[in-house]
Amino acid sequence: MIDLEALTGRTFDAVLFDMDGTLIDSMAGSLQAWARWATEHGVDPTHLADLGGRPAAQVVPALLTADRVADALARIEHLENEVAADGIELLPGTVEALAALPPDRVAIVTSCTRTLLAARLAGSRLPRPQEIVTFDDVERGKPAPDPFVLGAQRLGFDPARCLAVEDAPAGLASARAAGCTTLAVGDTHPHDELDADAHAPDLSHVRFTAGPGGITVSPT
Repeated sequence: MIDLEALTGRTFDAVLFDMDGTLIDSMAGSLQAWARWATEHGVDPTHLADLGGRPAAQVVPALLTADRVADALARIEHLENEVAADGIELLPGTVEALAALPPDRVAIVTSCTRTLLAARLAGSRLPRPQEIVTFDDVERGKPAPDPFVLGAQRLGFDPARCLAVEDAPAGLASARAAGCTTLAVGDTHPHDELDADAHAPDLSHVRFTAGPGGITVSPT
């Protein structure tokens, strides 16, 4: 579904992109890593159904006793790093979207740790923006507003003047709480779970244009 009507005629100072499911597809490797982790830790795999947009540091404590959390977090990060170099693909429209935006007007805001981010960037060959916010950079991860607030601050803009592009309910909730306008993309979650101002199947359906008055968004 393409619905960009809420963005028509508006300008933004910057665009804050989620990474996994928005710019790159790392789902296959991530699911493989979490499935192995669940087996090793005696966790029912059905409890992993809603991982999208949530950092491991939020998921693991909800599944294991406190005394097991530290080792389990280290293990899932190791497993995800192992598969990060293989099978990651840039999603349609990613290269064009990043190329259309001035470097000082774009940031990645991700639930990945710094280590996992570096591995996935290397595996995907995704062009690295000047500003990146990871889970390690904030006190509270998505769905709290902290990641998108920090992303806007690092670029020097008010979150209310930024467009957040996300694929997951937790990320969209984070962006809304920060005051950003939201654009939902991707198919990692059912459309009716993506509460956003605008929707597109992927970034190939969206054209970003940067001008003196700011950044505008239109259908391709």
